[in-house]
Amino acid sequence: MLILARKVNERIIIGDSIEISVVDIRGDQVKLGIEAPRNVKVYRHEVFEAIQEENRAAATSNVTDLPEIDLFAGKKKNPSDKS
Repeated sequence: MLILARKVNERIIIGDSIEISVVDIRGDQVKLGIEAPRNVKVYRHEVFEAIQEENRAAATSNVTDLPEIDLFAGKKKNPSDKS
């Protein structure tokens, strides 16, 4: 891990296209400004972890738990169909 000391209005550059600025420091809170290309996703760590957990849960869910899946697969007739 690289650890840098920065003051307000100082910046760091990551790669060729990501710039992080120290916008404000108050007590134990630091406000950062991040400039990155639109195709680079930037998340707070706790949001990223929540997304990863949702993805893991979706990947391990059992599709057979969804009874309507048989309707789409053509295995059952829709009960609302009168024909």
